[in-house]
Amino acid sequence: MGALGRLSTNSSIASPTFLQRLAAVLPKDINFKIYHISTPPSRTTALYPAPPGDRPDRTFCESHFLTASIEVPSKSDALRTIEVLVFAIEILIYSTAYSTTFFVSKADSTGYLHLLNLPKGTVSPLRVISATFLEYLGESRQRNNIQSVISLFARAQDQYLFPGSVEYSGKHVLDDRGLVKWWCRVLNPLIEGTRITQHAKQSPWENVGGYLIIPGLDTYETKSYVPRGTKATWTMGHPLSENSRHGSTVPPRCLIPHFPDDPKSRYLDELDEEINKRRDNGSGHWKSVSSVEQFWDMMAFRQECSAGRLVGFIWIVFRPVATTKTLEFEKGYRQSTETTILSQTWNDDDTLPPLPKLALNSASSFQALSQLPIHRCPAKHAELDKSLSSSQPSSRSTKTSTVSKDRKKKLTGPITPRQPRIKTENKSYLLERPVSSPYYEWREQGRGQVIVEESDYKRVTELILRLDFANLDIASSSSQRWTNEVRSAAPAVMKQSWGRVVTGTLVLESEEKASAARVNTLNLGLVRKRRKADDAAGQTPPVIAGKASAGSPAVNDISAGLIRKKPKV
Repeated sequence: MGALGRLSTNSSIASPTFLQRLAAVLPKDINFKIYHISTPPSRTTALYPAPPGDRPDRTFCESHFLTASIEVPSKSDALRTIEVLVFAIEILIYSTAYSTTFFVSKADSTGYLHLLNLPKGTVSPLRVISATFLEYLGESRQRNNIQSVISLFARAQDQYLFPGSVEYSGKHVLDDRGLVKWWCRVLNPLIEGTRITQHAKQSPWENVGGYLIIPGLDTYETKSYVPRGTKATWTMGHPLSENSRHGSTVPPRCLIPHFPDDPKSRYLDELDEEINKRRDNGSGHWKSVSSVEQFWDMMAFRQECSAGRLVGFIWIVFRPVATTKTLEFEKGYRQSTETTILSQTWNDDDTLPPLPKLALNSASSFQALSQLPIHRCPAKHAELDKSLSSSQPSSRSTKTSTVSKDRKKKLTGPITPRQPRIKTENKSYLLERPVSSPYYEWREQGRGQVIVEESDYKRVTELILRLDFANLDIASSSSQRWTNEVRSAAPAVMKQSWGRVVTGTLVLESEEKASAARVNTLNLGLVRKRRKADDAAGQTPPVIAGKASAGSPAVNDISAGLIRKKPKV
């Protein structure tokens, strides 16, 4: 099938590069325990509906769930420490032959981070963990000449992943405006860091930019949510038309992605019902919405965007240096065949482009045929079917004859029982997946500490939604139950790798200035003496003639003859 990726006992944990990056941005001498669970790439429905007459892109999805915990003293026993989760984030990676999309599905905190009593001015650990995790996944899933997109929507809510955490008084819940600004600050370093590497000619990206759109607000109002003084490039709008490989000539529904639990996805489902009712003969156009800009205008009146709270949609687009229009299967995926699929478009005219020569086998035939464009001309379909049928010899007649002969045979002789097989090791076939394919990259560098199937992943992520984090003792018990549940579902080679402690090494600027500061002694001439009692009462001390200071003005004495008395009435 191709190059397979196996994780041995020593390499089953996440890459130490991620842990080193976290240690460099977390506060000094503060310990965090990182849990990272992921799934292999699996076939899923396409994000974008296919244009009329075309097939949807083959899409693979890879799920990542990362949590961070701390150890704090127990309230019941001060000598004992307990572990409690403080943060969790879920990222879904959608990969096709033309793009890679990182969708931030959920992120939430429990509020127990304040128990660390971090110094004032410390950068939020939750913010740097989110930015570092996104940057790490983006680099590990990067492909040559393939654009990458980070997409998320910011919607304020009391609790997303930790039930009951809103009842804890220490949790600081951001409002809708604060949440949009928080995510812009999280993603802004990804843009600025890439721009710095671009100047050093070390970046594979030609252009990196951020996009922000808040339904119901104009461009001037939206700019206030972008970090001030930033050097990053932010555009108040959407990149949907630019990201599509079809351009802006296709129907609007083919340009808008369909993410799970997304406000615009629910609106897309309602608009698609118009097409099913109308039966527009495959045109793919909506009746009430005719463009993507009108779609965003109508989103401002949706319940999610007009119920008194703002919803921000954010994209970070990494465009490669050069784009290729040719899709080639990699060497590890070809085996004995060399298959090339040309991503070209043409009209229904008399000229037919040359069909690619396909060497069909069980490994490459269906993958190659699924990416071929659908022609509307029946004669062209007949030519393709004829070429494929000729390459596969028909063996139905030979199979039926052999089957009929086998049925007539009668078994005779003694019956020898078959010895049962004894399972000597717990072998996991989960990791026997292609590392590289035309549709995704599944390097070891981006894998989690524990890799599970999609069904087990949904089970453990839904378990955290049934726990309680209302107070410290209950939250500690729920955290322990969730981590033990994931450990029990992990393969044997990954159980010891579940949970890694990271100690921060970042020194705050205030601490550096305090250590470098020297003791300054005041000069006696700068010390101001305390006023006397008569000075405090508002009386000024008499000035002695001839002893005035050099800087003070001279005092003029008035003689008694110049004073005029007031006449009595």
